[in-house]
Amino acid sequence: MIAVPEIQEYFQEAESWDADRAAQSRHSARTAWWVAGAGWLCAVSSALALAMLLPLKRVDPFVVRVDNSTGVVDVVPVYAGHATAEEAVTRYFLTHYLTVCERFNFATAESDYEECGAFHSAQRNQAWYAHWAATNPASPLNVHKDGSTVRVQVNSVSFFTRSSGLTDLAQVRYLKSARQGVGSEESFTHWVATIQYAYADPAMEPRVRRWNPLGFKIVDFRSEPEVLVDQPAAKELHHEP
Repeated sequence: MIAVPEIQEYFQEAESWDADRAAQSRHSARTAWWVAGAGWLCAVSSALALAMLLPLKRVDPFVVRVDNSTGVVDVVPVYAGHATAEEAVTRYFLTHYLTVCERFNFATAESDYEECGAFHSAQRNQAWYAHWAATNPASPLNVHKDGSTVRVQVNSVSFFTRSSGLTDLAQVRYLKSARQGVGSEESFTHWVATIQYAYADPAMEPRVRRWNPLGFKIVDFRSEPEVLVDQPAAKELHHEP
């Protein structure tokens, strides 16, 4: 027969062993939860880090343009959508002015002359009038009396800031396409214009306000060939009022 004290000691040891096993099981469970939580935290942190790095790792496509006649290579500028409203409006006016005032077609010559005058300062309008006068041999009316035409395509507009901080200068690169007559081939010349502009009070005359409602003014205009070519058409079409 086993004595009672020995039985009690046996049960105490068994109870202690069971308690140790239960404590060990709870410790293992806590460790497993901590490991799982750390794994999830690492996974979430990695996903967030990857999401934050995505904007820095992107592909920006660009177009390289090669001119067929001159071989000039340039990168086509891409509008990023960050221009201010004033810059966008100025860009439009400069593009419109070059397109209208540097082209020539007898059907629209009178209207183009008047519309361009709506964008000129008083001093430039005097030079514009003298340039178009019939007594001037270099007048477009005399140069193109043979029926030749000129159309213009603006390629780029760049703005410059003076050292004083004033932004009133722009450089416009454009293409002139001259045709000597119906059925003849076009000749292309590249031009660059340096333009000083300003904004003034809109004109009171309704017709002028229709063309220029914001008072945009061309203060100074200088245009020259960007690529010198030995084309008679290009020489005849060169004018700098």
